[in-house]
Amino acid sequence: MREVRTPHWGCGRSRGGSWRFTAAGFARALSCVLGAALFTIHFGGSAEAASKQPSTFGKASIFGKVNTQVDKTQPMRLQGDQLIYDKAGNRVIARGNVEIYYNDNILTADEVVYDQGGGTLTAVGNVTLKEPQGNVIRADRYTLTDDFRDGFVQSLSVVSQDQSTITADRAVRRGGNVNEFENGRFTPCKSDGGTPPLWCLSAARIIHDADAATITYQDAYFEIYGQPVFYLPYFQSPDPSVKRKSGFLTPQYGHSSTLGYITGIPYYWAIAPNYDLTLTPTYLSDQGLLMQAEWRHRLANGQYNVKLAGIDQNYRDLPPDGSPDNIGLKSYDGLRGSVETHGVFALSSWWKFGWDVTAETDDQFRRFYKLDSVLVTDRVNQVYLTGQSDRNYFNATLYQFQGLLSTDTPQTEGYTHPIINYNYVFADPVLGGELKWNTNVLSFTREDGSPIDPITGRVENENMQRVVTEFKWRRRLTDSIGISYTPFADVRGDVYSFDNAVDPTTVVQQGVLPDGDPRYVGDVRNDTVARGVVDGGMTVSYPWVANTASASHVIEPIGQIVAHQESIPQRRMPNEDAQSLVFDDTNLFATSKFSGYDRIETGTRANVGLQYTFQSRDGGYARFLAGESYHLSGDNIYLNPGRDADGNYIYTPVSGLQTSRSDYVLGVYLAPIDEFRIISQSRFDQETMQLRREDAAMVFNFGPLSTQIGYSYSSDAILVDPTDPDPVQQELLASATLRLTDRWSIGGMTRYDVDKKELRYDSVQIKYADECFALTASYIESNYSEQTIEADRTFMLRFELKHLGDFAAKTDALDFNLGGDERVN
Repeated sequence: MREVRTPHWGCGRSRGGSWRFTAAGFARALSCVLGAALFTIHFGGSAEAASKQPSTFGKASIFGKVNTQVDKTQPMRLQGDQLIYDKAGNRVIARGNVEIYYNDNILTADEVVYDQGGGTLTAVGNVTLKEPQGNVIRADRYTLTDDFRDGFVQSLSVVSQDQSTITADRAVRRGGNVNEFENGRFTPCKSDGGTPPLWCLSAARIIHDADAATITYQDAYFEIYGQPVFYLPYFQSPDPSVKRKSGFLTPQYGHSSTLGYITGIPYYWAIAPNYDLTLTPTYLSDQGLLMQAEWRHRLANGQYNVKLAGIDQNYRDLPPDGSPDNIGLKSYDGLRGSVETHGVFALSSWWKFGWDVTAETDDQFRRFYKLDSVLVTDRVNQVYLTGQSDRNYFNATLYQFQGLLSTDTPQTEGYTHPIINYNYVFADPVLGGELKWNTNVLSFTREDGSPIDPITGRVENENMQRVVTEFKWRRRLTDSIGISYTPFADVRGDVYSFDNAVDPTTVVQQGVLPDGDPRYVGDVRNDTVARGVVDGGMTVSYPWVANTASASHVIEPIGQIVAHQESIPQRRMPNEDAQSLVFDDTNLFATSKFSGYDRIETGTRANVGLQYTFQSRDGGYARFLAGESYHLSGDNIYLNPGRDADGNYIYTPVSGLQTSRSDYVLGVYLAPIDEFRIISQSRFDQETMQLRREDAAMVFNFGPLSTQIGYSYSSDAILVDPTDPDPVQQELLASATLRLTDRWSIGGMTRYDVDKKELRYDSVQIKYADECFALTASYIESNYSEQTIEADRTFMLRFELKHLGDFAAKTDALDFNLGGDERVN
């Protein structure tokens, strides 16, 4: 290799035949190759990678953003067999195994020629360019003008970072933002060279407009394994780097035994960068046209969405009344629909406002048309305001509760307007301990459902207002031998005002209605009541610790005594928020085991337990907690709970706490490895040790297999009603996913009624997903029946092509976003 010095070029010889050029002219010329002149890189989601580069990147090409201003302060390294300066032709030629390194770009070619007179730079023979983003461009000949606006590439081949490829006989760049490919072919599918890709788009002309972010195919064919399937005279799709673009989304196909054949073609309208609309007309062969629309809007301080669904269900167009395909839909003649909306907004750094509301024409609509799961049996709507700082918490929520079952009565529907919770933790210790102040305000209304005017049919409403405020104090002390003492105290004051409330202690059976359902009535009270509550006690624990070379062991006996005193009896007061009562290890040491404020634990009670914790050095973990509760004196509020207006217990009378000695509770928490966990919460009869309640869950993830299993068991019904024909309730809920290969997976879930030995709900899904397309087949079976909702079998099929449907960039072979928020046509 010979060294050449000219008035225009300065160079110095480096070791190993490498040449470092610092002359501005040649650096500027070669930057044409390594900068924005390389207009065909970054396909399929490399915009994220490009955005990490300095702000020298310009307009987006097909392949992302292009470097239009290289950093000229960076050194350029050129290596080749020969460097020739042609004075007569005013050219500089690098020939033979040419390698150029500049701004983290690597260009290799057989020959690179810079024509100073024509202002062009040409790479010839086995041209390969590798970008910092990982994209690779290959060409036989690559020529660009000095200002890198216009140029062409012969025998072009581009491989993007996500392995999408485009090949063409010729490519031309015009106007700095339009790229035209002649006889081009695009595919995201891999191919071994001898076998055509699974699918590709070939076209006489492929035009990319960077400003419009569109790719236009003229005189195109859609090919599968190299064979044309259908002809497209004109086709346009968004740039694959575009996240949001108006157009049709992937269609869905399926069949349901109650809905018939299902065909839906969503249309996505990207109206603005911060709001959009999706329209989904779905044809159901047995029911008609179901219209759905979703509006999404993101603002500077939050976001919200609105979903509409509706169908004009004319029973005269339905199958004959009484036929298997009608299922009693005649009673739902006319327009059926729903409105669903969610929103959340940050009002400041501490305050948040939001809502979650669904309104529907009837309780059956959303479940019948599979907009909700058939297992959804109640509706809770809310509008809330929340504020939180280091020591303060405030929440005000408007609730609307609604039962969706045909057996629900007006007692299951109610409104809070509103419920307010405020919590404050004092910064300075009080008597050496922590002091909290909690306040709860509730205004509640429920329709009783009993007509008080036989002419107008007007019903009486049950109303309740409540204010609760309390101070809670606790302090933890440890003596010299390691015994921990935690004294605590609670002072609380309540004011209740209620009218038309049924006295739970005076409910008697009135008779039998014509339909055979029993109804109950009781004394109705209108009153204002003030109540004071004082409780206090102490928790004592003595942990014994043993350390070995492989693990640590902690055995900890725990004892607690709690004394409650209330100013007035609470049994005759209404109960709206303390109806859930589940006694297990999680609330063994709670001072009151009710879920809300309307009922509190009374008398004096001792809670005892033994806890063992195992922690291995390699991460294994196990914890066991066993114990029971003793009612020592005073009124046991867990006994004789009373009934509501429908005759139902306002909370379970067989919680395991209704006797002086409670049932035994056991909690087991096992995690021998990160991939395997078990949680079990059990309650055993105090006298017979018979299992009364069990809630268990297991999670297992090992290699390609992922499983979750939940099991619930209850035998309390026989204690509530000895004539109950189904006193034991058992249910199994399980799901599993298995990756058969890097492309195939199978998954399913089931909900099984163990007592009745029947599947309540199950589904199976088989999915194939590779780098260029995904195919998902789902089968869903429901054995739930109620009014219009009957046992149903549904099969759904979904097929998606990468960059042409709902496909987002892959993260691994089986991790794709199928129909998520990144919507393109």
